Amino acid sequence: MRFLIIFIFIISSSIANEAPKIKNVVINKELKVYDNIIFLDNNKKIIRLSDYKGNLVLLNFWASWCAPCKKEMPSLDALKVKPELENIKIFPINIGKDSLKKSEQFFEELNIKNLNIYFDNPKTLAKDLNLRGVPTTILFNKDNKEFARVIGSIDFEDEEFVRWIKNFN
Repeated sequence: MRFLIIFIFIISSSIANEAPKIKNVVINKELKVYDNIIFLDNNKKIIRLSDYKGNLVLLNFWASWCAPCKKEMPSLDALKVKPELENIKIFPINIGKDSLKKSEQFFEELNIKNLNIYFDNPKTLAKDLNLRGVPTTILFNKDNKEFARVIGSIDFEDEEFVRWIKNFN
């Protein structure tokens, strides 16, 4: 009986850590470390990723003219308030060079209530992180190391995705 319990634990642990079968989730074979990731809040105050060590962090890069961004943003907003992800920090970073007013209109139009607006820094974080387009979401573990990316839009409320990232929370 003891061996059966150990076997079940090992199998369930490996399944829990498996990547979700979502086509545009890319898991890093090796964790990526970046120096000094900074971006701006809506008051142009500098936000440092390093200040959020100990949290699961999602940096979501978007633009107001991006149709897939518009499609996924409501599910990203809903992800923020999932009770099982209490330690998640989500930063939607506008890289479309939109004004604060235009960004706020984008959020209002989509009824985004749980997220704040952030902006790429003048040094272009998007370039430093090798973004190939928007939307792109970069996932950082509690040690501020990139473990995965979502290239393109997804439904952030997808049960399989939520179950998977809960392991990093």
